[in-house]
Amino acid sequence: MGDRATEIAIVLMEGDRVVDRFQSLMNAGARINSFIESFTGITNDMIANAPPAEEVMEAASRFVGDAPLVAHNASFDRRFWEAEVSRIGWHRGVAPANAQSPFACTMLLSRRLYPEARRFALASLAAFHDLSFSSRAHRAMADAEVAALLLARIQRDLERRWDVFDCSHELLVKVQKAPKKKVADVLRQHVAAAAS
Repeated sequence: MGDRATEIAIVLMEGDRVVDRFQSLMNAGARINSFIESFTGITNDMIANAPPAEEVMEAASRFVGDAPLVAHNASFDRRFWEAEVSRIGWHRGVAPANAQSPFACTMLLSRRLYPEARRFALASLAAFHDLSFSSRAHRAMADAEVAALLLARIQRDLERRWDVFDCSHELLVKVQKAPKKKVADVLRQHVAAAAS
């Protein structure tokens, strides 16, 4: 992967509550092109004064610990997470403890649970569910906070619609991997197993 991360934000949740946050710009020694500058608002001057990427990723990895990881369009974020973590000498199966854990993806979950939304970009789903960005979209903390709100909404809707009172990371991953026509079956099986 040739592109490098410029910013990271992590929102730790317990149930549907945000309990802690981590955010930092990072200097990976690569210039930011004009598209990314206009898309994120992050400039080369901002990155020049940021801490080194290795330092930031080590702190981020420690902050996350063994918490399961969730992102919107997780396949994109996971590539950056794994690439940056591997640069600090941590490889899959070593550290952090969640390195081999699958990411849950609020975009894939939304495609299965809210097909009526029709558009599944984070900003589109935020508008669909009346969730507000605290600052500019496409900045890491604003996106992480909205993804956390969306995850909390998904968990509440699973409880309300399906009586899923134990919405584990494993269940979220199972639902996002299920074919759309099988999601109801996956949820019914989960509820039946939990009741027995």
